[in-house]
Amino acid sequence: MKRIKLIVAYDGTNYCGWQTQINGITVEEVLNKTLSGLLKEDIRVIGASRTDSGVHALGNVAVFDTESKIPGDKFSFALNQRLPEDIRIQESCQVADDFHPRFCDTIKTYEYKILNRKFALPTERLYSAFVYYPLDVEKMQMAAAYLVGEHDFKSFCSSGSQVESTVRTITDISVEKHGEMISIRVSGNGFLYNMVRIIVGTLMKIGLGVWEPERMEEILNACDRNAAGPKAEARGLTLVEIRYL
Repeated sequence: MKRIKLIVAYDGTNYCGWQTQINGITVEEVLNKTLSGLLKEDIRVIGASRTDSGVHALGNVAVFDTESKIPGDKFSFALNQRLPEDIRIQESCQVADDFHPRFCDTIKTYEYKILNRKFALPTERLYSAFVYYPLDVEKMQMAAAYLVGEHDFKSFCSSGSQVESTVRTITDISVEKHGEMISIRVSGNGFLYNMVRIIVGTLMKIGLGVWEPERMEEILNACDRNAAGPKAEARGLTLVEIRYL
């Protein structure tokens, strides 16, 4: 028996998220079926991040155990011949038998894209949120700075989360505009349920001038989900990278 690690990229548009569920097709389900068919074994992958319905990924991580003699670095080629076009393995390799993608120290990086212009563009509709009111990027940058460091992010966690602690560390956050596209990139040691999307929704309200940047500190200190802004839609979010420390 050996353990194989996969770096998985996918367009989440047509999937009900990562984790297998009864109400729709998921990325995990497709990987399990494809691997089981390839290896003639009952394969169950373990993913590092359980992305929500409609969320994309460039570098999610998954592992599985197999008796196969296929070299670790060849699984990416074998799988990519069998997977649908919206899922692609970027890299595969053999790892230690006790490596677990969720129980290691990591830095995860997410990126959220906002198309900020008068009219929507059909070619961007699946990978960005559309906002037609002008957003003040400078105010959004000022507000985002309050989030860097270790804080209790309870205000930015959707109900239904069962975590023991809502304390997390954001190591870096940036808000940049290139042309008509605003990119919000957030890196940290872990994220709560819907945390990035709620941060983005809050930054949007600040960018629209509804709140001043200083309001972000008040929201953070409130530890109350009702204090923060709305949850931004899933389509603008991409899991860019999971870096193991």
